[in-house]
Amino acid sequence: MRPSGTPRLATRLMLAQVLVVAVGAITPVIAAALLAPRLFHLHLMQAGVKHNAVAQHAEAAFQSAMGIAVMLGVLMSLVAAGIVSWFLVRRIASPIEQLAHATHDVAAGLYDVDIPATAFSIELDDLASSFQGMAQRLAAAGATRTRMLADLAHEVRTPLATLQAYIDGLEDGVIRRDAAAWNTMRQQIDRLRRLADDIRVVAQAEEQQIDLVAMDGCDAVHAAVQAAIPRFEDKGVALQLRVCAEPCRINGDAMRLQQVLANLLDNALRHTPAGGNVAVDGSEVDGRFVVTVTDNGEGIPADQLDSIFERLHRVDASRVNADGSGSGLGLTIARAIVQAHGGSITAASGGLGAGTCFTVFLPLAPH
Repeated sequence: MRPSGTPRLATRLMLAQVLVVAVGAITPVIAAALLAPRLFHLHLMQAGVKHNAVAQHAEAAFQSAMGIAVMLGVLMSLVAAGIVSWFLVRRIASPIEQLAHATHDVAAGLYDVDIPATAFSIELDDLASSFQGMAQRLAAAGATRTRMLADLAHEVRTPLATLQAYIDGLEDGVIRRDAAAWNTMRQQIDRLRRLADDIRVVAQAEEQQIDLVAMDGCDAVHAAVQAAIPRFEDKGVALQLRVCAEPCRINGDAMRLQQVLANLLDNALRHTPAGGNVAVDGSEVDGRFVVTVTDNGEGIPADQLDSIFERLHRVDASRVNADGSGSGLGLTIARAIVQAHGGSITAASGGLGAGTCFTVFLPLAPH
């Protein structure tokens, strides 16, 4: 809330410029009035002018000419300084006023603001571009939040509807109270719990709530693969691991990186049929620690490669496991954790039936 009576920035700047110009104009006038006549009289005496009438006439002429010249100079200086000051004030105040109006719009939830760039100064241009970028990120975050809430409502609806149907059936005696009914209800509750846990992990990773310490990236890869072996053996999918013999030193969170690889391996296992193969490679490439998870499974259509990391995205929306696995947040979690480590993750596929390769890039720790 702006206090009443607060002057505008342009007014303050203009008053400050007027004060500076006024002081600059009064100073030479006073100096000329006090010093110039005395100095001129001294020079007349040194030149040998002894006649009082001649000296007085010369001094009067000098004072008259000096006064006219000083007043004309001061007047021209005031006009020039006023024009320059007005120009500077307008060039400074205008973009700041635009930023002020833009902040009001952003505060009101209107993120589609347009702040024109100014060539007046690098600082103002950087301020405008930074604010524009902030508004765009807020707009993207708002759109993502809206889409996520809609997706969450859709994801929660199915298990809730299943639970309600089973509860109604149990009350009406339509569904028998046996182990199968209780197991189905527990599966839906587990699905809701995993969805809530995954959302929490995504939020923590995107807020970079991760502790980075010096570690060997190959150890995290090896641990994640070892933990996944039983699941692959149960489904009959071969899992191969190839990591470099030398340590790859990175700054990371071992548990979070294992979670990234676990999510990638679960995704590969879910979309690779029995008898398929999944290969995990970890090595140092061009000053980065690079990990690839490659499968020969279902593959991903080319038009969905850029969107598979979005929240709750599924290549086939109709495929939702009955046990609630595959919430659609696994790849989102992987990307958020990798980005919190200063890295990136990409996906490549030759299309449906051609398998998929996920690649994680992590910066090496400084020597």
